[in-house]
Amino acid sequence: MASDRPDVPAEAVVEIRRGVMRMARRMRSSRSPDALSGNKLIVLGHLARRGPSSAGEVAEAEGQRPQSLTRVFAELEEAGLIVRARDERDRRQFVLTLTPAGAEALRHDLRERDAWLAGALAGLGETEREVLRIAARLMERLAE
Repeated sequence: MASDRPDVPAEAVVEIRRGVMRMARRMRSSRSPDALSGNKLIVLGHLARRGPSSAGEVAEAEGQRPQSLTRVFAELEEAGLIVRARDERDRRQFVLTLTPAGAEALRHDLRERDAWLAGALAGLGETEREVLRIAARLMERLAE
């Protein structure tokens, strides 16, 4: 059922979900064919926002299992986008740190998506763009 809450119309739930999902797919498809995978971008984004983190911290914060990101960490390290070093407090763990090349790869991906979005937004009126800005802030709140 789309909504078990009588104060939230099911049609609104479905319409918002569809819009968010289509927008996410469209933004993913606007990236270049050689772009980093979604999981790689999740890791780079986490490290850019929160700084050096353990693999477990990255996985937990991003709703993933550490095992599902093991290969991603290894590939990012091999590409020079992150470095892995022993944690000074707990020598059994590793700390992942974003490299300058990793930060640039993340910026490049964001620029690609921002360019597509700027072009799409240019076709809307000023009021429509402001409504989307308000909706974006609300979606950020919901995501927290």
